[in-house]
Formats: sequence, structure tokens, C-alpha cells
Amino acid sequence: MKKLLALLLTCMLVLSAIPALADVADDVAAGEALTHDELVEKALAETGTFVVYGNTSRIATAAEDFAALYNITTEANNLKDQEIYTKLRSENGNTAADMVMIQDGAQLTDAIDEGLVINFVPSAVKDVLDESDQQPALVHQYINKLFIYNNLGDDVPAIRNVWELTDPSMKGNVIFKNPESEKVNMNFLVMCTKEDWAAKLADAYKAWKGEDIDLGSYKNAGYKWVAEFLDNVTFGKSDTTIAEEVSQETAAGKIGLFVLSKLRSSSVLTDNLTVAQYDASAQGYTVEPFAGFMYPMYTMVNTKATRPYTGMLFIEYLMTQEGFQPWGKSIGAYSPNAAITVNDGDLTIDVWKDTLVMEDADYILESFEVEDFILQHCQK
Repeated sequence: MKKLLALLLTCMLVLSAIPALADVADDVAAGEALTHDELVEKALAETGTFVVYGNTSRIATAAEDFAALYNITTEANNLKDQEIYTKLRSENGNTAADMVMIQDGAQLTDAIDEGLVINFVPSAVKDVLDESDQQPALVHQYINKLFIYNNLGDDVPAIRNVWELTDPSMKGNVIFKNPESEKVNMNFLVMCTKEDWAAKLADAYKAWKGEDIDLGSYKNAGYKWVAEFLDNVTFGKSDTTIAEEVSQETAAGKIGLFVLSKLRSSSVLTDNLTVAQYDASAQGYTVEPFAGFMYPMYTMVNTKATRPYTGMLFIEYLMTQEGFQPWGKSIGAYSPNAAITVNDGDLTIDVWKDTLVMEDADYILESFEVEDFILQHCQK
């Protein structure tokens, strides 16, 4: 009897949630047709605390500025990706976030398919964004992780070709955050095994060695590069600590693959660091076949939102010059809104897209065996 009652209660909870989810989806569909003033009116009519989850520390600054602008009580939470996805699946009602800012296109695709989040593209910015930055999820920004090396000493590793990082002389001198602990790093390595990038890596190998690549037992050049790259890597705790370590005077000869925006940190000795692609662009060449990787950060409305219109208004705000300011004030974050220009001295988003590995969510979702291969080479 108790089991039957528990089952009935579970069914009632599930069924009771369905209208709410449908209502939020209807609200988002209606919201895309609203003007800015109409969206503000709808948002201010909602009650309760507006709750935001984001996997970036600067979400708190943006939320604080937004709250002051519209006099809305707001709670911003800086969480790791997996925490956000877990909460999307477990939280209900007033405990749930109204909107999320999140990365990892592969996991987000699953979340969309599961009905956990809904895409919202504000009418105010729809015409200034590429279609690829609107669907299946709105891109708020692109973030790049680049090869950045210590420029001290006589043996400076001015990387022109990523195969240089597989040379035995580089063992222990390449620092990267473990892909087991950050999914975007795993996604980058998976993408290297995709046929188009594998072909580019094979060409780059020939340019480096002057002969065709011998794959041995590897499926393609991507698998070979990933394996030999990881064999030389020392895993860092975080991108911040990696940037700090590589910048030390005692770190001559070391190179890191980390988020460019970490160069803004006062704990990083930036004078001791050179961004490989900055140097390449200044001298008229490109690091072959890539200078790092770039991935999107998305904004989505939670299907369990209690303030969906406020979530939509915040998303619209984030896509403006003012709303992007917490990220745009320094290098390393790039808005798909062409009206928001990059900082002086940085390269444009179009240049980065041409020189960096970009995520392909569909390929990543189909490549579980590649992740297993990568994990095997992470066990040291």
C-alpha cells in the first residue's frame, strides 16, 4: 500500500509540473515577439526573487547591475557546469533558477532535448546576430583557451606548429587542466579527432617533419596528436594557477593552454608571457593547424522558471554593450553582437574562429569512444 501511495504521489508531482513547463514555453514564444518596453512591463509584473545560475564569476556583477537598473531582487549563483546541469534536473518550484548561463554545447543539447531549458532570442538583437549564434541556443559570448608560453631564457618555445608540443623535449613543460575535470577541455581533444581536424593535423605534421605521418595503430592524426600531447602534459589545478605557474621567472621553457582572460589577473606576471597567436599574427603567420580552441557560453530560460519574463529581460540585457561590460572590459570574451567590439590589441572573433578549434556538439555527442581513449591517456 505504501509503495502504491508513493507511486501515485510521484505521478501527481510529474503531472502537476507539465502545465508549468508548458506555460514557460508559451511565455518564451510570446516573449520573442515583444519589444523591449513590453518585456520590461511583463518582467516587472512578476514577483519573488529572480534567480540566476552561471558558470562564470562575472555573472554576479552583471546580475547586480541588472537588479539596480530595474529594481528587481536578484540572486546570482556562480556554479560549475555539472552543478548547473544537476540542479536543472533536480530542482523544482521556487528553488529553481529562472535562467542559466552555461557552456558545453554537447551537454546543453541533451538538456534541450530533455526539456530542461528553452532558447530565447530577444527581438532587440535578433537581426544583428548570425543564425548559427541563435540556434539551437543563444550564444552570449565565445571564450578562447590559447597556447601561451613563458618568454624568458634562451630556449623560448615560440610555437609555430602544435606537433612541437609532442616532442620529447617538451615532456613536463606543457600545462593543461585535466579534461576529466572540465568538459570543454575534453570537447577540444575530441574535436581534434574529427576528420577535418585530423586531416589538418596530418598536413601540419608533414610541414613539421618534412614527411608523411606514420599513424601506426592510431585511427587518424588527431588520435596520434592527442595521445602524444597528453603524454607530455602536466595537469594544472585551474586555468588561474596554470597562468600563474607559467608566468613565473623559474618557468622558462614552459607553455600553457589556458583561458586568455586569465592575463587580467594581478597574480599573473604578464610581461613574462607571450600569446602564441598574437606573436604569429604580428609576424604574418598562423600557428599550424590551430592556436588553441574556442567555445560558446550560452544563455537559456529554465523550464521551471517562476520569473520567465525576467529571465528573458536579463538575457536581452546581457546581449547589450552595457550587459556585456563585465566580460568585455578585458580580453578573452567575444560577443556575437557585432556592435560590441573587441579590446584594443586583441584579435577579432572572425580571426579567432579561423585559427582555433570550435566545438561541434553533434560530433562530441557521437564520440563516447574518443572520450574513453582520451581518459586512458589522462591516467598517469
